Amino acid sequence: MERRPTITDVARHAGVSKGLVSLALNDRPGVNADTRARIRTVAADIGWRPNAAARSLTSRRTAALGLVVTRDPSIIETDPFFAAFIAGLEAVLSERGQVLVLSVVPDAAAEERTYRTLAGDGRVDGFIITDLRRQDPRVALVAELGSVAVTLGEPDVASPFPAVRREYEQGIDDLVRYLAGLGHTRIAHVAGNDDMLHGHARREQFERTAEALGLRWRVVPTDFSPEAGAAATESLLALDPVDRPTAIVHGNDPMAIAGMAVAQRLGFRVPEDVSISGLDGSQIGRHVYPALTTLDNDPAEWGRVVAATLLDLVDGEDPVDRTLTPARLIVRGSTAAPRHPA
Repeated sequence: MERRPTITDVARHAGVSKGLVSLALNDRPGVNADTRARIRTVAADIGWRPNAAARSLTSRRTAALGLVVTRDPSIIETDPFFAAFIAGLEAVLSERGQVLVLSVVPDAAAEERTYRTLAGDGRVDGFIITDLRRQDPRVALVAELGSVAVTLGEPDVASPFPAVRREYEQGIDDLVRYLAGLGHTRIAHVAGNDDMLHGHARREQFERTAEALGLRWRVVPTDFSPEAGAAATESLLALDPVDRPTAIVHGNDPMAIAGMAVAQRLGFRVPEDVSISGLDGSQIGRHVYPALTTLDNDPAEWGRVVAATLLDLVDGEDPVDRTLTPARLIVRGSTAAPRHPA
């Protein structure tokens, strides 16, 4: 195999000492601008690349970020948000020579052990905290471990870490008002896990708007899984016609797609007999039939911004919160005026 060029080779070709090469290539002071530029040109010409292992020993950097997900693997498997989110993370990490350490754990105890192991063994430079919970202990845990993090959303506890957030409230308000404007007066929300801040916030916004519009509304809590979404939809469609909702807003797109399948299996036409919508803007919603009304989300954008924010923090920059484009209503074929308006 061809030998990989070293700083010794760079020094020989540039006619300078190894120490000067090290200073120049690591952006250290003590090298004038012309010499630094010449050394970098020589390094590029002979194909020199930094040795990640050697650099981590001197900088105490691992070039890795940690993502610990506490969910049933079957939920992650069927939720396109995670795949697109991770793709967004990797787009930034690969460009900057970083890697993602992903751990899927079953419960809070395993979650804490994993955080402590990754930080204690020096395997990651920082963490990405998703699925924020009420009084989330992970914020204090990461701080206790001497590490850094970025949260998806704003935690309800004091946090020294930056947050990347997207505003959903206006989009949910627009969705409920849109359905009411079509003539729907009986409307339901198949909600996600209420212990998760985003699930709780979505339910609360649905309730506020439905109450303000004087609708007959109800909420069925679930765990964000398609199976639970399907079961909740079936229970709603089994109600007496006078109580049965003519529109159902699901807490995420996988539940909405499962709900559409259940409705059609039971003989209900979508959207003539029941309008169905989601909230996550997943790409798959464009390709089901009828195409799913939802909110624009762009999980890949979440990933790109979260990765860039955390890497900046690891590099020593001040923590900066970032706000993404608000989630907006996307109207497609799964919603329409009720066939028999009240």
